[in-house]
Amino acid sequence: DRGHIRKRNKKPSKKFRDTFGHTPLSIEEDIPWKCQRLVIGTGTGALPVMDEVKREADRRRIKLDILPTAGAIKTLQEADDETNAILHVTC
Repeated sequence: DRGHIRKRNKKPSKKFRDTFGHTPLSIEEDIPWKCQRLVIGTGTGALPVMDEVKREADRRRIKLDILPTAGAIKTLQEADDETNAILHVTC
């Protein structure tokens, strides 16, 4: 989040786990919206991103990239300072 690293607090999204089979990224989490581009690394594809997150990014006019974490890291290596990321690194 703007140059700072922090652990994701996924507790607000736990209630959606049964629906997705994995704790998804939901709009109820503290998403680092202060950017022009948000890169979401989904691990090996295991992290579901809820539609509400996609709609909120669109509403805020933030470019949203959702891809496996390996690809997200490559994207971040070429990204500018107006890019934030959420990276799922456990599966």
